Amino acid sequence: MFALCGQSNGSPDPVLVPEVSQKEVQVRQGFTGTELLLFGAVIDPSGREKDFDVIVVLKGPTQSIRLREKRQIGGIWMNAESTAFRSAPSYFAVASSRPIDQIVDEKTAAIFEFGTEFIQLSPAGSIDPEEQARFRAGLVDLRERQGLYRTIEDGVQVREGVLYQARIGLPSNVQTGQYTAETFAVRDGRVLASAVAEVSVRKVGFERFVEVFADREPLFYGLVAIALSLFMGWLAGRLFNRS
Repeated sequence: MFALCGQSNGSPDPVLVPEVSQKEVQVRQGFTGTELLLFGAVIDPSGREKDFDVIVVLKGPTQSIRLREKRQIGGIWMNAESTAFRSAPSYFAVASSRPIDQIVDEKTAAIFEFGTEFIQLSPAGSIDPEEQARFRAGLVDLRERQGLYRTIEDGVQVREGVLYQARIGLPSNVQTGQYTAETFAVRDGRVLASAVAEVSVRKVGFERFVEVFADREPLFYGLVAIALSLFMGWLAGRLFNRS
């Protein structure tokens, strides 16, 4: 867990103390998703008025991705242009105590990635800015429909200007790996403090065995998968022939 605070006009800024309900999410057979409770306290040593807003940004591990655009040509949908991003979060969710545009300006939101429209992506190679914006919007739209990118306005509850909590759901199709939940305390449009908590999402049981086997022995895994498919096809054929 890491915390950041600064100095403003000679008085100490607030300090965030974050926690998360689950340090580890175990993905088993039949996993249907889970809900994380992110909570904590905003401690203000200066004793000033406690009128904070709180924003929570939950990110999954980054991955390289190639996005293809489909166009209808002659009544047939075909792959057209494509672009690649070197670093795109596999999961991204933002929860805030109020709508983001009521808390910070657009420049601050872009710096801290307060919203899906401000996700920082790294395109591979040179790309026209307008084309990049189109593919970026396409990626965000696709992952929003998959439940992997979310913006939850009024998703953070702040009590007595000190305690906060947010509930953010992880869908069943989340990628395994290390997730970071970064919390920000904001006052008068300025980020005063931030802190990070981490969550590990990993497969266990048979799913873990398959993942490790596929990673360490990709050739044998492919052969086993082909043999199993052939066997299931043969078995299905035998059953249908008897009926």
